Parts: sequence; structure tokens; C-alpha cells
Amino acid sequence: MSTKAQERFTSFAEFYPYYLQEHSNAICRRLHYVGSILILVVAAYAVLTQHWMWLLTLPVIGYGFAWVGHFVFEKNRPATFDYPLYSLMGDWVMLKDAFTGRIKF
Repeated sequence: MSTKAQERFTSFAEFYPYYLQEHSNAICRRLHYVGSILILVVAAYAVLTQHWMWLLTLPVIGYGFAWVGHFVFEKNRPATFDYPLYSLMGDWVMLKDAFTGRIKF
């Protein structure tokens, strides 16, 4: 684990540059985007159809795509193991940053 990862971040603003560093591989980032977008689609479907059991798939969808990205392409340990809340926030901020052109899609 890098020295930066061993530090305890005290704010999301401190954590987010580290989060982006841990997602430097474009395929890893894209898998995160696919998982996040599918979460929105499945959640909307569950609400609109009232098929609530679909909500149980959300963690599998979100973590599944992200972890394949980390273990297969990025070859690192997902930040969610050490920073679950900041990592979840990072997923959505990174997706927003990709859509707004702040980071490469």
C-alpha cells in the first residue's frame, strides 16, 4: 500500500486526488462509469415498476464492475476497502467529472 493510502484522509477534498490516482487506467474508470450508470437504470426500473427485489442487485452491479476494473486492469486494491464512504462519493464525482469534461472519459 502506498504511503498516501496509509494516511487517514480527513476530508473528501483531500481524498479525491488520491482516488483519481487510483483510477488512472481508462478501462478501470469506464467500468466504474458503466456500473454507476447501470445502478441508476436499475434503481429507476425498480421504482417505476415497483419490483423492489431489483434493488438487491445494486451492490453487485456497482462493486462488480468496479472491482473487475481494479483487480484486472488497474491491478490495485479498491479504495472502498479503506474509505467506503469517500470511495462511494468518489464514484459519483468521477462520473460527473467525466460528463463535464474535467477528466478524460
